[in-house]
Amino acid sequence: MPAPVLFWFEFASTYSYLSVMRIEAEAARRKVEVKWTPFLLGPIFKAQGWDTSPFNLYPAKGRNMWRDMERRAAKFAIPFKPWTGEDGRIFPQNGLLAARTAIAALHEPWGRDFVRRVYTAQFAEGLDISNPNVIGDCIEAAGGVDRIYLHMGHSNTQKQRLKENTDAAIAAGVFGAPSFTVGGELFWGDDRLEDALDWALSHPA
Repeated sequence: MPAPVLFWFEFASTYSYLSVMRIEAEAARRKVEVKWTPFLLGPIFKAQGWDTSPFNLYPAKGRNMWRDMERRAAKFAIPFKPWTGEDGRIFPQNGLLAARTAIAALHEPWGRDFVRRVYTAQFAEGLDISNPNVIGDCIEAAGGVDRIYLHMGHSNTQKQRLKENTDAAIAAGVFGAPSFTVGGELFWGDDRLEDALDWALSHPA
């Protein structure tokens, strides 16, 4: 059996959006199991002395990232609305509620669809995913009941699980999103998605 891949994603991460939209088909093609694991980059960035995304701290890097996102989204036919800084949108967005809700939703058959819808709301539709109404709409569209899962997203249980996921990511050496771990191997970035899945395929558990 191929080794399982832990897929670490952060809702504020642009490149995680691409991987979320691509990974299921790529994993199915290889018959590789993927464990979806939301976490927070904030504590990791804070440990580096950063108070925001490095794409904001280094403007040239940020400009290149947004253009690169346009190219890669077009390549994979993924809807994408570039951020200009002039349309009122904030980057990075607060994905805390989305991540906590996803931890509960991913136990359900519709959980991965919920995750995709949240990313689409943010990066294709320009919506604010810190807004409970946006998250509620994503829950309902995916097949869940918004009042139940929004309540769960605010619960101490999901808060603790998200903290545990973030601690586990740090312990695994994760420093950015998306990341993929296969045993002790770490792959970082959407452009390493296929490499991670191929590694899992060639290194059975």
